[in-house]
Amino acid sequence: MKIHLLVAVLALALSGCSTVDSMSGTVGGWLGSTPAKPNPAALVEFKPSVALAEIWKGNAGDAAGYLFHPQAEGDDVFAAGGERVVRIAVATGKTLWWADSGVKLSAGVGAGETLVLVGGAKGELLALDRASGQTRWRAGLSSEVTGQLLVVADTVIARTGDGRVHGLSATDGSRKWLYTRNLPALSLRGSGGMSTRDGELYIGFPGGKLVALNAANGAQLWEATVALPRGATELERVADVMGSPAVDDRQVCAVAYQGRVACFDRSKGTLLWTRDTSSNSGLAMDAINVYVTDDKDAVTAYDKASGRAGWRQDKLARRQVTAPLAFGDWVVVADGEGVVHVLSTEDGSFVARAKVDSGVRAAPADIGPGFAVQTIQGSVVAFRLK
Repeated sequence: MKIHLLVAVLALALSGCSTVDSMSGTVGGWLGSTPAKPNPAALVEFKPSVALAEIWKGNAGDAAGYLFHPQAEGDDVFAAGGERVVRIAVATGKTLWWADSGVKLSAGVGAGETLVLVGGAKGELLALDRASGQTRWRAGLSSEVTGQLLVVADTVIARTGDGRVHGLSATDGSRKWLYTRNLPALSLRGSGGMSTRDGELYIGFPGGKLVALNAANGAQLWEATVALPRGATELERVADVMGSPAVDDRQVCAVAYQGRVACFDRSKGTLLWTRDTSSNSGLAMDAINVYVTDDKDAVTAYDKASGRAGWRQDKLARRQVTAPLAFGDWVVVADGEGVVHVLSTEDGSFVARAKVDSGVRAAPADIGPGFAVQTIQGSVVAFRLK
């Protein structure tokens, strides 16, 4: 998200909460002209040191400006886009079923137990049968469903654009609990993802807050500050937690736009370390490092114990780089030009590259034997690294 985008939208945000598309390259026509899109950095030449092979390609439907995340569950990958939901076999790439949701989708997918979840732009939440794709139940939520959907034990968890987190029964979609926060006047589309571990839910919010909830009943366990909004205007005070928090046995880490990356103790929410940075996409974590894609499209590795910066890959400037995926010995990102980049976890050097049919907005997804990306045009492309 670049500052000039917010300026254009702010001119129309006269009251209430507005959502700004953090993935857009330009905002055209709002002030009578279309700003020129900055040229993405040229791809640097390198000798590939690992083999990156496309193993299959499926279709989930046009992303239409939303962030859709494929999700692997067991032997299958589930994906959504437009009004379509698909189940794809990981081993073969064969589409096992596809379903027409009948609504304009804005979020998904979530998968767990026997359900596949998608959300709609008008607050629709649909639970499909994992085996058949048939609709099991439908619920109406308070506003547009955003981000990833989760299944934690017998609870379905969904977020809506009005600052609410909904806990529903996985059996019939009835409400179990509701968590509500007030939102700042401006927030970025794609801000505030969710992650879960050991029955606890970690949620990033606009305004720089990270909250831990009990996933079963919605009770708040703790609240921590990733970033403090600063400045005299709403524009300057945008400090949203971006992407989904990264969680391991000991700590949870998050990153904010115009803020910092910070890691906290999972049990109490006490701060372990922080480093100033700004991200409009998100982060990932492995056994050694926290990897952040910043708002200049550079990827930086921070030691997850101390926060010390290890390496920084800055050769992808202006390419609208996604949040990273930590994948074994590699870090995988994709960009708005439809290029998939594989970096070494040791020094951030390029080790492999591939091209897909259009730009990628959401982070690559781990699907077990490989990883997958979902393009703006709706392709779900699986790759294997050797």
